[in-house]
Amino acid sequence: MQNTPTDPVELTAALVRCPSVTPAEGGALVLLQGLLEGAGFTCTRVDRAGVPNLYARWGDKGAARSFGFNGHTDVVPLGDEAAWSVPPFGAEIRDGYLWGRGATDMKSGVAAFAAAAIDFVRETPPDGAVILAITGDEEGDAVDGTTALLDWMDGAGEAMSVCLVGEPTCPDTMGEMIKIGRRGSLNAWITITGEQGHSAYLHRARNPIPVMARLVDRLSSHVLDEGTAHFDPSTLAVVTIDTGNLATNVIPASCRATLNIRYNDAHSGASLTAWLQSEIDAVCAEFGVSGAMEVKNSGESFVTPPGAFSDLVVAAVEAETGHRPVLSTSGGTSDARFVKDHCPVVECGLVGLTMHQVDERVNVEQIGQLKAIYGRILRDYFG
Repeated sequence: MQNTPTDPVELTAALVRCPSVTPAEGGALVLLQGLLEGAGFTCTRVDRAGVPNLYARWGDKGAARSFGFNGHTDVVPLGDEAAWSVPPFGAEIRDGYLWGRGATDMKSGVAAFAAAAIDFVRETPPDGAVILAITGDEEGDAVDGTTALLDWMDGAGEAMSVCLVGEPTCPDTMGEMIKIGRRGSLNAWITITGEQGHSAYLHRARNPIPVMARLVDRLSSHVLDEGTAHFDPSTLAVVTIDTGNLATNVIPASCRATLNIRYNDAHSGASLTAWLQSEIDAVCAEFGVSGAMEVKNSGESFVTPPGAFSDLVVAAVEAETGHRPVLSTSGGTSDARFVKDHCPVVECGLVGLTMHQVDERVNVEQIGQLKAIYGRILRDYFG
């Protein structure tokens, strides 16, 4: 009697029904652990600081070859629930789509690689290990998510030879793009402090707003670079300027601004921080005020050089979709920024048009395509 293939659409629906808004586990990892253990995977919960994580391995620890998948089951908040046309955790299927929070980002990706891995090890047990590293904290601070899994793996002697992250990677069409790297992301909170006073007596105050305006203009006008071999030009966006001042006859004491830099491999978090500080110091010295800055670098830029691993993924995507994917480093950040310190990493997933939106949904047919892509990758890797 043949085993019934694992249905990635049913698994996606089951996961969407788990209300796993970061940092809640919502039952998603419990569901996956039960399924994977039933298929012969050794599972370990690697929870840290209240963050839920799951590590699953089929095959021997320390195998000469091990293929890893990485993904997350946590989802962003619903937003205005009244604006949803479907129950956000209902996993309804209609008009060829499965609807619900996390349907695209990225419970369908997790369901596809879990289903592909289960069927692969059952039908053609490989000479090596298949590893699933799944976190419940990708959409949040990501401090105790994939990083906790990698820390635990290092201490436990567990390792992936290569890793595929199942995030959505296609802008519009299934199979059009995979990611071989990501830009770095740096946030900066800048405060300029002057001296409060009456707006009719400018000489008795030091207004921080013109200082901030000068600084923001200098930063926004600066060309960080023209792009590099694998990356588009770096960008700097000022996202808010605020004094908290509601009065028209008061010069405020301070002015705050927040900015985000998405940077390529021509820079580092440290080099950009130093540049920002030098600009702040120069403008503050010109106006005779003080400036302070707080910085959070969410991840350095990285690239996995095109080669055997990316070729393997490209071939599988083309075989299953008819599209030869572009190798890209575009978009925001993902947990690949952590995995890249452990092993070569590539991202390959679905179309991400509705991720984080109200009425998030995923094309049901594409979930099956993605499972087929992952299954082919596993067969070719171990073949």
